[in-house]
Amino acid sequence: MDPRGEVTTLLAAWGKGDPKALNDLIPLVYAELHRIARRVWSQHQRDNTLQPTELINEAYLKLAQAENTSFQDRCHFFAVASTAMRQILVNHAKGRLSAKRGGGRADLPLDDVERSVDQEAKEIVSLHEALQTLQAVDPRKSKVVEMRYFGGLSIEETAEALGVSIGTVNRDWHLARSWLIREMKRESI
Repeated sequence: MDPRGEVTTLLAAWGKGDPKALNDLIPLVYAELHRIARRVWSQHQRDNTLQPTELINEAYLKLAQAENTSFQDRCHFFAVASTAMRQILVNHAKGRLSAKRGGGRADLPLDDVERSVDQEAKEIVSLHEALQTLQAVDPRKSKVVEMRYFGGLSIEETAEALGVSIGTVNRDWHLARSWLIREMKRESI
């Protein structure tokens, strides 16, 4: 059986409550999940306390614990995995910032590396907040950013997952990035 078809079959079985299907699925999608996690991690490597393998493990746990999981196909699964990775990164960044605001530690002078890590965490949280605003204005553009930026999906994979044309994804991607940059600059003022 074609691996793509096998993934879709296993996703359907998992959605119907077959716990064995998830165990059979993971080896088939692990390499792709790792590629996505490496890409996400490389974009945020200054805050390297969360390694790609840890990101995959956290996403796996989040997906495994989800109830009523139903995926249309492998692209839909990777889109949902991208969302899970985004949530994990945002929670991780918020935790770092929370700890900086007195999470039980004594105040210590910050060096350049620490400032860089804090800035990265602030940028992730700022992007998350801007994406939430974009979600309210244009849900599809928000999904395109989530799948491309956090999920590492290609233009073609994103188009397939959303059921739209490649041209539509290209336009949404460019417009959404411009909108987010403008929104994040406005928030930082």
